[in-house]
Amino acid sequence: MKPAALNLVKLSVGTANVEDLIAWQATGRARGADGLPRHVTRMWPRRAAELLEGGSIYWVIQGVLQCRQGILRLDELIGQDGIRRCAIVLDPQIIRTATAQKRPFQGWRYLPGSKAPADLAAARAGEDALPANLSAALADIGVL
Repeated sequence: MKPAALNLVKLSVGTANVEDLIAWQATGRARGADGLPRHVTRMWPRRAAELLEGGSIYWVIQGVLQCRQGILRLDELIGQDGIRRCAIVLDPQIIRTATAQKRPFQGWRYLPGSKAPADLAAARAGEDALPANLSAALADIGVL
């Protein structure tokens, strides 16, 4: 299968682990009228067309890239304040990936498909997650 040409990397602020992200996205606040999870941001991706060709958003949790979700579409939202925002509508399935250490950053970063971490095998997806600090240390030395 050909990897997506372009993806996003985004910090999941306030999330302790992948299970927290799953729980947050299960709430009504994180879902649109269509029931799909979304991440609302003020900026619109300049490379939107490339992202919509099978791209994903890779989530950084506690300094470690740990999972991804497919990007289904980008919806325009106009808030009560009149400001145009972008709702990145996501596939509800969260796929765990090989971990990678990431320094803090603001907004998002583009991630070429050739540099995206591999998905974990389905057999490993149900394993208990390592504590964030251990996962970060192992990723830092190249073990994960």
